Amino acid sequence: MLSLPSLLSERVQAAAGIDPELRPATRPQFGHFQTNVALRLANAEGRPPREVAARLVEQIDLSDLCEPLEIAGPGFINLRLRADVLAGAASQVLAEPDAGIARAPQPRTVVVDYSSPNVAKQMHVGHLRSTIIGDCFTRVLRAQGHTVIPQNHIGDWGRQFGMLVEQILEEGLDASALDLPAAEALYQRANSHLKESEEFADRARERVVLLQAGDAETRRIWQQLIEVSLAGFNQTYRRMNVLLTDADIAGESLYNADLPVVADDLADRGIAAVDDGALVVFTDGFPAPAIIRNAHGGFGYTCTDLAAIRYRVGTLHANRLIYVVGAPQAYHFEQVFAVATRAGYLPSEVSAEFVGFGQVLGADGKKFSTREGTAVTLNSLLDAAEQEAAPSIALAAIKYADLSNGLQKDYVFDAERMVATTGDTGPYLQYAHARVNQILRKAEAEGIGFGAVTVLAEPAEQSLALLLSRFGEVVAQVGDTLQPHRLCGYLYELAGALSSFYEQCPVLKSEGEVRASRLALCASTRKVLAIGLGLLGIEAPDRM
Repeated sequence: MLSLPSLLSERVQAAAGIDPELRPATRPQFGHFQTNVALRLANAEGRPPREVAARLVEQIDLSDLCEPLEIAGPGFINLRLRADVLAGAASQVLAEPDAGIARAPQPRTVVVDYSSPNVAKQMHVGHLRSTIIGDCFTRVLRAQGHTVIPQNHIGDWGRQFGMLVEQILEEGLDASALDLPAAEALYQRANSHLKESEEFADRARERVVLLQAGDAETRRIWQQLIEVSLAGFNQTYRRMNVLLTDADIAGESLYNADLPVVADDLADRGIAAVDDGALVVFTDGFPAPAIIRNAHGGFGYTCTDLAAIRYRVGTLHANRLIYVVGAPQAYHFEQVFAVATRAGYLPSEVSAEFVGFGQVLGADGKKFSTREGTAVTLNSLLDAAEQEAAPSIALAAIKYADLSNGLQKDYVFDAERMVATTGDTGPYLQYAHARVNQILRKAEAEGIGFGAVTVLAEPAEQSLALLLSRFGEVVAQVGDTLQPHRLCGYLYELAGALSSFYEQCPVLKSEGEVRASRLALCASTRKVLAIGLGLLGIEAPDRM
């Protein structure tokens, strides 16, 4: 469903032949929108702007949407939507289960790769943004009717497991009895041991060979470490209200058997060649080749990511791939996509998008880390926010601060500012929802009913109704552009329009049809706030 502003723009452009560049009117007496299209056409046609404006007003057919168009000043055209049209749009939002979110005309199967923590390590600040952003994409795309398959590409394979298993055996530990912090402490001990003892390092390398060969004891301990880690990850995911489950796990180990297949395929077809002992692919536009297999016979991240693309396209039948990974990985994924395209693993009908994000910074504007210089754990960040507010409010603060920021930008983690219930924050939007819910609760307690929006005489009522009509289109934009700050900005604007409406239009103190209509407008706004916050992964509380 096109929003009212988009419908207006489409109709004016049909008559004018160019984008009318509609702008909200600066004052209510000028209507709802203005366009300077006549002035731009007059310059090209060499005619007076008001003459061109008069011609356009005759040609533009908006009688079903607008009051008669007006020409102002040197040739601006003012457009005022009819009150009944605005009322109908607000009522439609209330009547539709999804508040006007349009179903995608051609639903796709979308893989979203996000979160991706490492086994035997706690999630840290670096996983915060990937998890929040990927979860938002999953929610938005599902709301549009796409089939979304999250892929949590955990680090569950590699050389580190040699030292981990060897350290467990040396200490006589039961790996299944560990929790995630204890597993991380084990990792640190094993890493120190590896650096201090060449004999231990040799045993760790031999253990990796046993792991790769399928040795029963090694695989059993490896599996225990994974299960311990997943228990810790899931606890954090529940705390963060994200949708990831064990069913979404697709770790590095999943592609292990396919790595030599990919390497042989690329070599056999002449796409990859041996260079200085390593199997590499030279790709135009990249200063260094993509390393498929190193000189020691080991497969790197490039080969794993190529195998993942083959699996996601060939087995999961995805036709859109989205990678939510830190911005520094952009080069790697651009090169992977280029090799995958050349190899035919990524056909032209499948899109692959890298969504890089900036860093979370401390109050000093530097990379967020502990005094020891290590990464801050994700749970400790949540703890810091919960010292300022209740868990659901603290989480709203963190998620909104993350998503309302342009994804590429770094942002400062300031818990005290983020939990404020005034200004552009998540708790402010939660408060707006709770406040409108309180009005509707009072009306219900007093037995005051309502149906549709019917009376929109005041500018504040009309502004609110107009914003409500845009919700579905904003969600569609986020699904297309993968820019969640657009939805955040829209919801903040909606909450501000709701506040202006309260100040200028009494609800419960009004009477008759006006009161019933204003209650319906409140109910439409509550619905959009609740669904919109839900798409951000934020709870919409009934009370605050």
